[in-house]
Amino acid sequence: MTGFLLNTFNGLVSGAFYALLALGLAVIFGMLRVVNFAHGAFYMLGAFGAYVLLSEAGVPFWAALVIMPIGLGLFGMLLERAFIHRLTRLDPLYNFLLTFGLTLILQDLVKLRYGAMSSPYATPAELDGSVDFGLFDFPTYRVFILGFAVAVCVAVWWLLGHTRIGMVVRAATERPELTRAFGIDVGKWITPVFGFGIALAGLAGVLAAPMRAVNPLMGADLIIVVFAVVVIGGLGSIFGSVAAGFGIGLVQAWGEAYLSEWPIVAQTTVFIVMAVVLLWRPSGLFGREEAPA
Repeated sequence: MTGFLLNTFNGLVSGAFYALLALGLAVIFGMLRVVNFAHGAFYMLGAFGAYVLLSEAGVPFWAALVIMPIGLGLFGMLLERAFIHRLTRLDPLYNFLLTFGLTLILQDLVKLRYGAMSSPYATPAELDGSVDFGLFDFPTYRVFILGFAVAVCVAVWWLLGHTRIGMVVRAATERPELTRAFGIDVGKWITPVFGFGIALAGLAGVLAAPMRAVNPLMGADLIIVVFAVVVIGGLGSIFGSVAAGFGIGLVQAWGEAYLSEWPIVAQTTVFIVMAVVLLWRPSGLFGREEAPA
């Protein structure tokens, strides 16, 4: 029982990163219909930015937790205005190739300046140690990640569901054509929403810095899983992306713990789940079914 609970907590912590990243991807795809392959690179920049701020300027974790998402969000808005919006009327493949190329550029720029080796980032002193849950102890920092990620997801849900701006953004994200039909100018929301999605990726990167090795390729493998999470939850579905993120985190943790004798199965659990979900419901668990032509 103790082992199961420990694996469950670890799965929820992994799911917290997936949920934050998938939430940003879902918002961007829903409004722009852009598959942002550079999302993992911005996650990496969030972690590396926190590392650079601490090592070269002495800026602590708590300040980086605010500075990096805002800075990357503004950078994302600039990129959207400079490049991405110019290709939105073309085949989506063009923006996919653009963001893929952007990923390679950002990774190589970081490797050129800081090398390819992993860099350690110390856990904040306030979050060092462990929390006693009775049956087991769990690192305080991981408890913080889980609580913080849930709080962010709830805050975003409240913002999108209980404010006028949020409802416009949610409508434009999940049903952009219908929103335009009601006379709402979806175009003016595209740039800030893209920046918001990038900011969530940067936030996840800062949170990951003390827990995972900070290196230029840390987002390369993760983004593939996050894409699978978004597809499982339903492309453009905000709630579906968050729910699928935590769910896939649990499935992966349980698979690694209880399917260790079949490593290939354990490593591909998320893609097996994705295949099953798409066979059963092609639009994803919470995605909107397209009307037949």
